[in-house]
Amino acid sequence: MPKFHPLKIRDIRRETGDCVSIGFDVPAELKKEYAFEPGQHLTLRTHLEGEEIRRSYSICTSPFSGELRVAVKKVAGGRFSSFANEKLRVGQTLDVMTPMGTFSTKLSPGQARHYVAFAAGSGITPVISILKTALEIEPASFFTLFYANQRASSIIFIEQLDALKSKFMERLSVHYILTQEDPGTELLHGRIGERKCRLLCNAFLDTADVDEFFLCGPEEMIKDVKGALSKMGVDSRKIHFELFAAASANKTGSTIKWTPPARPVLSEITITLDGKTFTFDHTSSGLPILDAAQKTGAGLPYACKGGVCCTCKAKVLEGAVEMEVNYGLEPEQVAAGYVLTCQSHPKTSRVVLSFDE
Repeated sequence: MPKFHPLKIRDIRRETGDCVSIGFDVPAELKKEYAFEPGQHLTLRTHLEGEEIRRSYSICTSPFSGELRVAVKKVAGGRFSSFANEKLRVGQTLDVMTPMGTFSTKLSPGQARHYVAFAAGSGITPVISILKTALEIEPASFFTLFYANQRASSIIFIEQLDALKSKFMERLSVHYILTQEDPGTELLHGRIGERKCRLLCNAFLDTADVDEFFLCGPEEMIKDVKGALSKMGVDSRKIHFELFAAASANKTGSTIKWTPPARPVLSEITITLDGKTFTFDHTSSGLPILDAAQKTGAGLPYACKGGVCCTCKAKVLEGAVEMEVNYGLEPEQVAAGYVLTCQSHPKTSRVVLSFDE
């Protein structure tokens, strides 16, 4: 189960004009709890002006670096991102949830694979963790990165990426795509959409030879790139993607608007968390199960409440629920009975959920 622990900030690095990376001190007794897989994220919690704020940020280091670090890019109107970029200081403490997320793949020293990533802006954060780890663990594997930004000055981790290019000269290929600056070639200019994805693939690789694709960035980019790859014959099981924010489309890109049932279902909800079980009554036309449980005083795990991060994942042991949206769970997880409680509404008169499965 994910848990929060107070961690002291060891250092803060200015990566670009609007992005900082934050390194945490992890006490020896918590090292195992904060061991992570490349591509996973941390949820940070603090209080700003008396209000609890939670935000999830991807880990941007390799598990072998001995460093726990996330990058936070300032966004317009972003309360936590502004706080982190402007006011957070070394020595301060933040509540940090143990690592979560499934945006990854199994790596093994004996594998010889070709990995390709499409990233935009702060979407580089989980990708660079996967990239570093894959190149280090698998000496026979190759990695190709297409990385879009507005201009050269906004490229996060550009020095690290260039150093990695020099270190793994024969196995790492990095292509910077700029949207608001002329890079000198039309191929590397403009946003990454379906057409641009096809052009880049045709110019730099054979999709049939690629073992895994990683997509991380704005929802529109992910939708377009996933669509382009599918049209080029790439097996959907090879395509992994990570959203930092959700808009109004599900995993297939179709618009969803959840409508409460005409005849609401009054349901008895039973939830197990950390071996403890509690029950409450709830109606299907009300709040999602997570919010309803919180109103009873339950301390269920959550982060984004947008159907993205999977922190609130639970397994349905009895009854049935309906999710408004699902951006985070894989099809096989849904088939196995897992749901996102922040998006779930009861469909039966009794629902039994477990966070411990």
